[in-house]
Amino acid sequence: MHSPAKIISQKICLIGDFGVGKTSLIRQFVDRQFSDKYLSTVGVKISRRLVIVDKPNSISQIESHKLQLMIWDIEGSTRFKSISPSYLQGAKGALIVGDVTRLSSIQNLKDHVQLFQSINPKSSLIIALNKTDLIESNEKANIVKSINLEFSSLNIPVQMTSAKTGEGVDEAFQKLSCQMLMLE
Repeated sequence: MHSPAKIISQKICLIGDFGVGKTSLIRQFVDRQFSDKYLSTVGVKISRRLVIVDKPNSISQIESHKLQLMIWDIEGSTRFKSISPSYLQGAKGALIVGDVTRLSSIQNLKDHVQLFQSINPKSSLIIALNKTDLIESNEKANIVKSINLEFSSLNIPVQMTSAKTGEGVDEAFQKLSCQMLMLE
């Protein structure tokens, strides 16, 4: 039996190095579009998407929750410029994005996680390994295994994504939404 759903607004951030596909993941999730043209995000761009998450309640019923995701697309960081902590404040969750074709972006995932958690310690995180359409499946398996080892101790799920094909994109945002609801 479903109870009526109220809409809960939640801020989430996409964080990662420049060029890992944060904007493309958002465009795929919100607009179902992909473009090969690289447009650098300057500052922050905010998109919205309503998601419905089912969660069991205390009396063994399923409650549908409507989450209005306020998705903050934060410009990629470089060695010279770090993300403004004010952009991250108040976020209930984040997708930390790495590009499977650029080892440096994968190596920087932990720094992005630490920065986000230092500002929002009680928030939810998902590691999104993007651009999986550009590598072979055996490479995918190796990357997932090593990243899972690294982040399982921190209890952070890893999701393979391709903004181009749409693979894993909805799942990443849905997993994050479910995690955020469990913290409510």
